[in-house]
Amino acid sequence: MTGYVALLRGINVGATTRLPMQDLRQLLEEIGGACVRTHLQSGNALFEHEQADPGKLADALEAAIAAAFDGRKVPCVVREAAALAGVVERNPFDMTGVDPARFLVTFLSGPVDPDRIAGLDPADFAPDDFRPGEREIYVHCPGGVQKTRLSHALWEKRLGLTATARNWNTVTRLAAMAAE
Repeated sequence: MTGYVALLRGINVGATTRLPMQDLRQLLEEIGGACVRTHLQSGNALFEHEQADPGKLADALEAAIAAAFDGRKVPCVVREAAALAGVVERNPFDMTGVDPARFLVTFLSGPVDPDRIAGLDPADFAPDDFRPGEREIYVHCPGGVQKTRLSHALWEKRLGLTATARNWNTVTRLAAMAAE
């Protein structure tokens, strides 16, 4: 079995997006997940599965959530859990003096196409800054993550992929949990 991390977008951030983590664990088990663990209340889960394709797992989880919650569409990104260590290691930013709550990793459902972001000038988003990774975008938001224009919506529109962001504290904790 392969270890995975499921990252759900927009969970438990408003009254209409409630999804208890107990329900998320149950749904992951219903689609064949094992050893399911969640982190925080914002749609982060680690699990094991026999399926070799993370995209198929994301589709299955989205369908299970829709079936259980009256058709609710919850975008999901599923990545191999072991890949989280690489996401941390490849961080192109010097984190000295950076508030980890103001530093995001936007996880994508597929690889970054450099041609599709070539026209974006980081200076246009100052003081925020970004750097593309393999299947993620690293975003520093010194003015706060609520104020950045470098949101998941920008990346989804620009790249045509599902996107969901986590702050650096959450990313490093999920990587540590994946290594346990």
